Amino acid sequence: MTENARNMDGRVVMITGASSGIGAAAARLFAAHGAPVVLMARRQQQLDALVGEIEKAGGQAAAVPGDVRRGEDVERAVETALERFGRLDAAFNNAGHATLGQDLHETPDDDFDAVIDVNVRGVWNCMRHQIRAMLRTGGGSIVNTASTAGLIATGVGAPYVAAKHAVIGLTKAAASEYGTRGIRVNALAVGSTLTEMMESVIDRAPGIEKKFFARAIQQRFADPAEVAEAAMWLCGDASSFVTGATVPVDGGVLAV
Repeated sequence: MTENARNMDGRVVMITGASSGIGAAAARLFAAHGAPVVLMARRQQQLDALVGEIEKAGGQAAAVPGDVRRGEDVERAVETALERFGRLDAAFNNAGHATLGQDLHETPDDDFDAVIDVNVRGVWNCMRHQIRAMLRTGGGSIVNTASTAGLIATGVGAPYVAAKHAVIGLTKAAASEYGTRGIRVNALAVGSTLTEMMESVIDRAPGIEKKFFARAIQQRFADPAEVAEAAMWLCGDASSFVTGATVPVDGGVLAV
């Protein structure tokens, strides 16, 4: 990617799940390339520390603690973007939740509800409010974090597979509905990435990474920054003819 293609100067970006992992990596990357960023996650202390880090490096950032499952929290984050920076040009809807995989018939209702609410309702809430803001200024770009589990049954729990399939469906529907109004919507089919959530899974099930790598060409975890690079490309002008797509960032899992 050329430096010109990586230029996000002045483009206001909202990022959810921004307190760690892929979201935090994206916040640093977008801000380093000129984007004012509005960061949303449930953990205020981590968000505030990240904002301080970005501002110390010369970037612009605002923290909005909140839960993507609550529409009013998402609306507050979008309003912060409008009030603080004047507009919303792009969004990276990255907040997610997974539970350790169990057989479907043994999965508690609470686990199902938690996975669906964060991954599906969260993306739904975000897009509803983000699209309203983008329509005011003539368009924008939205990127939703899906997963290889949104395209194939990867061996993780059924609720997560179902949720990420739904994220891809919402992405396609929104891309079709708003394409003529200047809004592009894409998803990332993310493979195994060394995030805080992944580390907790490994701690609870040592050796499980062998299962994650079984289909992969590249036998390793992605670094969160590698996924952030793909998100920034989809949010920028270099991907102007890409919409409704699910872009793999998966080390070759879907190629096999």
